[in-house]
Amino acid sequence: MSSFKILQTLFLLSAAMMIAESNAQLSGTFYAKTCPNVSSIVRSVLQNAQQNDIWIFPKLVRLHFHDCFVHGCDASLLLNGTDSEKTATPNLSTDGYSVIDDIKTALEISCPRVVSCADILALAAQISVSLAGGPTWEVPLGRRDGRTAHREAIGAIPSAHESLNNITAKFKNMGLDSTDLVALSGVHTFGRAQCSSFVDRLYNFNGSGKSDPTLNATYVKSLTQLCPKGGNGGSLIDLDESTSLSFDNNYFLNLQNHRGLLQSDQELFSTSGADTVAIVNRFANSQSQFFDSFAKSMIKMGNISPLTGSNGEIRIDCRKIN
Repeated sequence: MSSFKILQTLFLLSAAMMIAESNAQLSGTFYAKTCPNVSSIVRSVLQNAQQNDIWIFPKLVRLHFHDCFVHGCDASLLLNGTDSEKTATPNLSTDGYSVIDDIKTALEISCPRVVSCADILALAAQISVSLAGGPTWEVPLGRRDGRTAHREAIGAIPSAHESLNNITAKFKNMGLDSTDLVALSGVHTFGRAQCSSFVDRLYNFNGSGKSDPTLNATYVKSLTQLCPKGGNGGSLIDLDESTSLSFDNNYFLNLQNHRGLLQSDQELFSTSGADTVAIVNRFANSQSQFFDSFAKSMIKMGNISPLTGSNGEIRIDCRKIN
């Protein structure tokens, strides 16, 4: 074989290896040898954190969601700096960063420079849901951390004020379908939202000077007492007024009763002709079906453009690149 042919063959083999490496698949057993106690370490930190903040579980699931929707699940949300994603709307209300730091510290002690911040977000979300009474699933692992924030792409995150058509389009852009949309929206079965995220529905919906007609009148009355007109828009209100600390399917029953706190939630059920209506009804009738779909959708979301192989890095500090 000529020298040229040998070099050409080596080049093609090298290129093939690089492609294979960049397309490396995530695996639930990725840390089986390098950090076998990773899940138990994360769980222990979360259990301790919940003693100081009873709302920490939904906060951490939200961090994973907001990270994945901006340039993929690469922990770019966690980076500090003038171009940080966390200081842009709609991330101004995100929280739980210090707990991610605590998890990273614990893992660096046990398994230094092994577990990525992106994987920490995915594990923290899964364990948070499980500890709150929700489903469990094997989290595919092996993500690496990005080296840059993507503030310019922050608009990919769905807003509570957007129409169902817009939100559906944003999910579709991420490779997620209507079932994923409804299932992942079900995370609002626990946690809280600021009055500013829905107050327009109470007093001046779409410039009408009236409340949102899709809202139950009794519910509107109770919400106006909690969020008075011209009051503190930063006040926090339970997303599910009855079981806001538990992960269950009560969220879908609320939608059926026109008690969805956010516009983006209620539109899943109240938009005439939408394919999401039947999915809401299915999950309202069967918590097990909701749990099963939610787990599958979380795995799909966690697979959005992960950095693997030699791409990215394993940050020592989740707030800054190495």
